Amino acid sequence: MIYCGIDWAERTHDVALVDDSGQLLAKRHVTDDAAGYKILLDLLVEHGDTEENPISVAIETSRGLLVAVLRAGKRQVFAINPMAAARYRDRHSVSRKKSDPGDALVLANILRTDMHAHRPLPNDSDLGRAIAVLARAQQDSLWNRQQLSNQLRSLLREYYPAALAAFEPWRNGLCRPEARELLKAAPTPARAAALTRTQLEAALKRAGRKRGITAEAERLRDVFRGDYAHQPPLVEEALGKQMLALLFQLEAACTAADDLTEAVEEAFPQHPDAEIILSFPGLGIQLGARVLAEIGDDRSRFADARGLKAYAGASPITRASGKKSSITRRWVKNDRLNHAGYLWAFSAITASAGAKTHYRRRCDDHGDWHAAAQRNLFNRMIGQLYHCLQHNRTYDETVAFPEGSVASQTAAA
Repeated sequence: MIYCGIDWAERTHDVALVDDSGQLLAKRHVTDDAAGYKILLDLLVEHGDTEENPISVAIETSRGLLVAVLRAGKRQVFAINPMAAARYRDRHSVSRKKSDPGDALVLANILRTDMHAHRPLPNDSDLGRAIAVLARAQQDSLWNRQQLSNQLRSLLREYYPAALAAFEPWRNGLCRPEARELLKAAPTPARAAALTRTQLEAALKRAGRKRGITAEAERLRDVFRGDYAHQPPLVEEALGKQMLALLFQLEAACTAADDLTEAVEEAFPQHPDAEIILSFPGLGIQLGARVLAEIGDDRSRFADARGLKAYAGASPITRASGKKSSITRRWVKNDRLNHAGYLWAFSAITASAGAKTHYRRRCDDHGDWHAAAQRNLFNRMIGQLYHCLQHNRTYDETVAFPEGSVASQTAAA
């Protein structure tokens, strides 16, 4: 067998091919463009790469055009963690020398000696990969929106507490269109105090508000004209300009989040696995899309449910040495899937009687704290999701939590 290792970079890539004995068969320096990709593919074909017997490739990334070209056909591509590759480098040299051609050779030898210990990139469908792009982008946009909202809130505390008091009763506060429109109309507390009831009503209408405009304008007028401490006028004006610059960034982030949310709502229901995923309590379109984005639709990706649970960080890990032994949560995991699992379990507690019973039992009988009990619930439910996807079945409450259904029926009687 022939093994290929690629040390990738922004402009050029180093390629190395070795055989079963570890002998270097070829090495090449290719550019990151269509011409370079053709040279690479021709090099693989020259050494026996075919559709029926493709050469496996190791590379330190799972993204980009180079990876997309390599994944064409049945070729297995292994995304090696750079930290793991650095540890392998010490097996070949103790002098701590490093070079790009040498790293390509190390990657090829990783497949030669330890291919069984590494996982190839999953063979997900194009629709599944497209949903993954949209779901991750939507999640990033929400995080970015929250970060900008926190920055704006911190700035308003320095000179404009009336705005925070005015927007406090509103859900999502500074991210609401009404709040952004009012801040654009009055970037400083002095201007806000001068706003008339008519101007406030006009700002609320521009933001899309339909009901309770007169009462809300009266409330805002009273809050803005309240007694607050002020910065010096020149400083207040400067802070107002800084706030407007940050406000425009927040407005763009809110628009991006809304657009990506609509894109996910359009794409996710088209996937064949959407019906199974949405049948689980606590999973809606956005959260279900995030789960699908991380686990993919390649049924052979995980050997069993335990592998998926470990990948999600839901199952505990044991650390034992000598007489010491401890069971702790996993720190090395898919952070996106783990975050989605936290929200999933939190929602399932109120959406499923069986999930709520399981959570209560972990807290009362086993003494788990909230986070530990919720993680245990996520561990159980993601195992059930694996089973349902493997057998093409939707969620069944009586099968998933038979003890919870019995308890609920007893309480109802």
